[in-house]
Amino acid sequence: MARLLDYKKSLKLVAICDTEGVAIDQSGLSSEQLFGHLPPGHTVGDVHNVGCRTNDPIGEILSHKDEIDGIFLALPNLPNEFIPETIDRIIASGYRGVIVDALKRTSAMNMVFERREALAAAGITYITGCGATPGLLTAAAALAAQSFVEVEDVTIWFGVGIANWDAYRATIREDIAHLAGFDVNKVSVMSDEEVEAELESRNGLLELVNMEHADDVMLEQAGILQRSQVKVGGLVDTRNPKKPVSTNVKITGRTFEGLRSTHTFTLGDETSMAANVNGPALGYMNAGFWLNEQGIGGLMTSADVMPKFPR
Repeated sequence: MARLLDYKKSLKLVAICDTEGVAIDQSGLSSEQLFGHLPPGHTVGDVHNVGCRTNDPIGEILSHKDEIDGIFLALPNLPNEFIPETIDRIIASGYRGVIVDALKRTSAMNMVFERREALAAAGITYITGCGATPGLLTAAAALAAQSFVEVEDVTIWFGVGIANWDAYRATIREDIAHLAGFDVNKVSVMSDEEVEAELESRNGLLELVNMEHADDVMLEQAGILQRSQVKVGGLVDTRNPKKPVSTNVKITGRTFEGLRSTHTFTLGDETSMAANVNGPALGYMNAGFWLNEQGIGGLMTSADVMPKFPR
């Protein structure tokens, strides 16, 4: 996200936190400043001049709430309660602005939906499910559905390639939690060595089917189809940067002429997971700014709102 924001003129990164520290600078933070000289394994709290280590990085960020217009929650939903409980903290802080997340699990998003009234009362414009899936592909399905009088099926099949699982530890753990014999609680207590052993037993390739992905509840809430008609799966190669398959969403439905057809939207293989998550998240944040300026607050999903490209 920091590297992407280097290219944006209308948005400025002013604060970032991880589990051990924060970096805050109202004049702006660049990716080079944050990570160009930061040794592997170190926290952003170690960044020269602007970083500090803390036992409560989220609280430290929220102490600067009046200087922040938008928040991107890029937290993994392990455990499921992490993002919903973080939302509670943000509401309690008195923050009034825009929040977007890249939440994935249906059960976690249902907890976010329980905060709908509280977010509206706080004057916060919150858009959930703003990554790739849920997010970009969910929005594409919502748009493509307009061709039909009845949508019968939405199938999302994604491919992810990474050179080393270390770079995406939290994401890989979430993916393993979708495999048969695993769940969120089991993966949460697995050591790195146990994760590596599981990947080794699968030759580094994870095949995920019938995933608990919030695309289903988002499209159901949008009135497009029942959640049982939405299927999400994919292949994740944890040893090669090349995608094992192309990412696509297929929307099948019936037109008013009585004909059955399928729309397919395929993402270019050259776009990385990072590009397909962070780009839409910024677009939805930009849309959130516009909505917030109109006095529109409360909770929405990426299937409800069209993202606005930030320059």
